[in-house]
Amino acid sequence: MTPSFSPRRNVYTAAAANGIGFAGFTVVMPFLPLYIRELGVQDVADIALWTGLTLGATPAVTAFSAPLWGRVGDRYGSKILVLRSLSAFVLTKAAMAFVTAPWQLFALRALLGVFAGYGALTVSMAAESVPRERMAEAIGTVQVAQRLGPAIGPIIGGLLAPIVGLRRSFLIAAAFYFVAILLIAWFYTEPRSRQARAATRPMREVWRDLRGTPGFLLVFTVILCLQLVDRSFGPILPLYVERLVPPVQVPFVAGVLFSVAAISAAAGHHWAGPLLERYSSRMLIAVSSLLTALGLALLVAVPSVWAFAIALAVSGAAIGVGMTAAYTSGGALLPADAHATGFGIMTTASLVGLAVSPIVAGFISGPGLRIVFEADIVLLIALAALVWYRMR
Repeated sequence: MTPSFSPRRNVYTAAAANGIGFAGFTVVMPFLPLYIRELGVQDVADIALWTGLTLGATPAVTAFSAPLWGRVGDRYGSKILVLRSLSAFVLTKAAMAFVTAPWQLFALRALLGVFAGYGALTVSMAAESVPRERMAEAIGTVQVAQRLGPAIGPIIGGLLAPIVGLRRSFLIAAAFYFVAILLIAWFYTEPRSRQARAATRPMREVWRDLRGTPGFLLVFTVILCLQLVDRSFGPILPLYVERLVPPVQVPFVAGVLFSVAAISAAAGHHWAGPLLERYSSRMLIAVSSLLTALGLALLVAVPSVWAFAIALAVSGAAIGVGMTAAYTSGGALLPADAHATGFGIMTTASLVGLAVSPIVAGFISGPGLRIVFEADIVLLIALAALVWYRMR
């Protein structure tokens, strides 16, 4: 029996499915280099290469497929597409437990990118389940879960891997996605009146209209820039920590700092809704960008573990607020027949930042690790100025 429509239940269901999915992903992916070594690759450089290719395959493909699946969601409803996407994760994660060579992992991750995109769709599902004045709260709730999932997943994976082995850990990850499927199937109900189902325009026409919508490309730019900064820490954080603590403490300290960033960002997503009731998206994005730059400036000026923790806490919370404000601002611009499509396009900006940021950070850090943070500061100040003078 299909439950009656409940906006709150829809939002919490979308958030829970999103968080469980991201937790399932991080149950195994942080330990991917160890699994690739089990597959017979021994050279450290080759392990790093295969790890990078495998991790980057899905977001690279999803960056192109997310808007297309969003368009299908506008026409037929997002629920069936999220179930399709989560089912693809169940099958590919389970298949990864039986691979015999690293290229097979890469192929499965690339194939998954074609069917992925549940993250953007769950945000869209939550946003269209509530009145427009509650959109920020709904989006923030899903984004909180999206941040907390990766904070929990590695802990579960770290506890289970020694017990069940790396191969069986992929089957456990598949089980996470299966639970998410059950949640969406049983508890999410498509909004009763869904104008978006009348979507008949071709994708090219929708993109042309969105591109011409005042402010939409600016929102796209904001999401891309904030994601570039947010993901620039990962490749260099352990290397930076090495200079501050004894080698034996590096894994623990780096893990704590990653958790500080994730929890702070989740708090920022949560705070964004109440803040948007008092301040404009323009104000919040500009101030968030400047606060993030200020936190990173502290890190550059005072190279210590405590400065790093404070910088990540400030920047994480500020980026969380700014990101939710940007998605909310973009969601308010979307026409009824392009809701999921628009969120898919905004997610493409996030995925491009996710894929490009580690590469750029690694490339420019040659002269010194500080240059990554200095580049982030310059980008954030420029973004704040752009938003302040161009966003209306």
